[in-house]
Amino acid sequence: MNMSKNLSESPVESYAQPQAQAMPIEFKHGQLNIGIPKETTFQENRVPLTPAAVSFLSANGHRILIESGAGRNANFSDNQFSESGAQIVYDQDQIYSCDTILKIDPPTDQEIDKMKSGQLLISALQINQLSPVLLRKMMDKKINALSYEFLEDDGGTRPIIRAMSEIAGTASILIAAEYLNNTNIGKGELLGGFAGVPPTQVVVIGAGAVGEFATKAALGLGANVKVFDNNMYRLRRIQKSFGFHLYTSTLQPQVLSNSLASADVVIGALAGTTARSPVVVSEDMVMKMRPNSVLIDVAIDRGGNFETSELTTHENPVFKKHDVIHYCIPNIASRVSRTASYALSNVFSPMLDEMAQLGGFAEFLKHKQGIRKGTYLYRGNLTNKNLSDKFGFKYHDIDLLAGLYM
Repeated sequence: MNMSKNLSESPVESYAQPQAQAMPIEFKHGQLNIGIPKETTFQENRVPLTPAAVSFLSANGHRILIESGAGRNANFSDNQFSESGAQIVYDQDQIYSCDTILKIDPPTDQEIDKMKSGQLLISALQINQLSPVLLRKMMDKKINALSYEFLEDDGGTRPIIRAMSEIAGTASILIAAEYLNNTNIGKGELLGGFAGVPPTQVVVIGAGAVGEFATKAALGLGANVKVFDNNMYRLRRIQKSFGFHLYTSTLQPQVLSNSLASADVVIGALAGTTARSPVVVSEDMVMKMRPNSVLIDVAIDRGGNFETSELTTHENPVFKKHDVIHYCIPNIASRVSRTASYALSNVFSPMLDEMAQLGGFAEFLKHKQGIRKGTYLYRGNLTNKNLSDKFGFKYHDIDLLAGLYM
């Protein structure tokens, strides 16, 4: 069965975007050629496919090239990938000769130089850090690019964001537990509840996925938890999930300040509705907190929820300000890279196989609205309205380009 499709023959081009240049996307006999490069971004330890996922895809006829050492920081060896059916390569040019490039972080300038026309890139977009120069280079190369942050499943959920948020929420409480003890400049307390000892007081700011799983982990350890958010739907949902003994409140400054003053741990997990996370905890509020209490700013990748937050790294994860311990690492999921890699694999492996079964990326777009929502470049045409508004590049309707209105 010939599953390739020459999109240049689609009538929608003359109707919708006469200036758009059509580039063929070929998938021979339903086989995908997937290239996975080693990540070079600072502190990125994840890999998009585990050996088990590679085994699944290889068994279904797909060819997978992995750069040597790509899984090392997630504790997956080259040998494990090789035994699962992947081809280990040492020349990155071979990776970028594949039809599909699968990676974690956005491509660098050097990686874009290696890419070829009509290629499919699946990676993060990181819209706040994206350079218009690099975006233009991908457009000029007629790249197809899918951002996994905006990818949606059939239920309308963003599975990658949800999975990473759940990991970050759970991990944030475990991190706080580390920094409460004596070995990590803490006050020498055990996070949770213990007979005859007052339970740890935890404040969670944000009732989304991160806040939900931070709350779940803290309650599971026996802590007292207070959750703040201005979204009443989220507050009702989280209270319904954990029972009415859970304290919830909207973000009233005086109520929040009083709760912070008695807190041992504070988790900042409020994303907000703009590109920058809202600052809801002022420096004055931090100054009134207990000595050696712990702030975990999960929202630091978008600016942070605390006025006193500053970016930290896995090598130097914390600093003290006003005698309060601040943990402000933007990529908490990379701290547990093996678990995070399994979560990524659970999304990518069935998605890639389904794409091949449907006949390739062009047909996949037609059948999957959630894939169209994650696509920001299609044959070099910009299909993300936010990017168009931000950089002034011409916007193209993905539904028209995909031929849905023929």
